[in-house]
Amino acid sequence: MRKKIEKSEAEWRSQLSPEQYRVTREKGTERPFSGDYQVKDAQGIYHCVCCHAPLFENEHKFDAGCGWPSFDRPLGKGSVEEHEDTSHGMQRTEVVCSHCDAHLGHVFPDGPPESTGLRYCINSVAIDFNRDE
Repeated sequence: MRKKIEKSEAEWRSQLSPEQYRVTREKGTERPFSGDYQVKDAQGIYHCVCCHAPLFENEHKFDAGCGWPSFDRPLGKGSVEEHEDTSHGMQRTEVVCSHCDAHLGHVFPDGPPESTGLRYCINSVAIDFNRDE
């Protein structure tokens, strides 16, 4: 098991934009349809904005119509971790980067039934796209 990336609050704040910090380090959510990741035909990998760990493949992205980037699976078994989230009076499953614990979004059981049946609903400010990777 690899050691988690740990930084002080000041180090994260100096590295991230205020919105990236709010979402990834304070478990925030960006407004729906405010992100810039539409489904594209380009090959590539989405990485954690905090630690640059690879998280999702563009090939597994789909348009869920929910206003956030949606994937039917993470890149690999150890890419993300899932935790129970009972905040805001809801019962959900939070998705975090397995390398640095950045909050990425949530996973729901309403994804495409022809694949995994899961929808990893991810904040676009929490990920960076690397084309042709």
